[in-house]
Amino acid sequence: MEKEKFMRQALKEAQKAFEKEEVPIGAVIVKDGKVIARAHNLKETKKNTVCHAEILAIQKASKKLDAWRLQDCEMYTTLEPCSMCAGAIINSRIKKIYIGTMDEKTGACGSVLNLLGDYKFNHEVEVETGILEEECRNILQEFFKKLRKNRRKD
Repeated sequence: MEKEKFMRQALKEAQKAFEKEEVPIGAVIVKDGKVIARAHNLKETKKNTVCHAEILAIQKASKKLDAWRLQDCEMYTTLEPCSMCAGAIINSRIKKIYIGTMDEKTGACGSVLNLLGDYKFNHEVEVETGILEEECRNILQEFFKKLRKNRRKD
């Protein structure tokens, strides 16, 4: 299925983040059935609060298309976006977002709050959740388990 194929691409990005000791979140942006941008978290590496996978993918897609409007694009992200990323998704006019697993602590697409559905903005984003949910949740759990284990050693 096409949704799973693109979420697997996002999971590959999440694995890159994991290997860099970043929270393993990956995102890809698709237009006309082709990946036009891919990114993973680089917040720790870049020491920059806004270097979330979704923001970086939006920047890359905008550069590739030479446009800030991404209205014919879809995003696949392994974890439910935070409020900053949800706002960027709205503002970039992304058509639809596919989410792997939800974030009960900071999610802004249905968990903690729903910027994409509960408010009237100038653009509405379609949302589909639960794409390869178990795999997306597992990489995060494995990362935090490893982090806690390493902290105990220190």
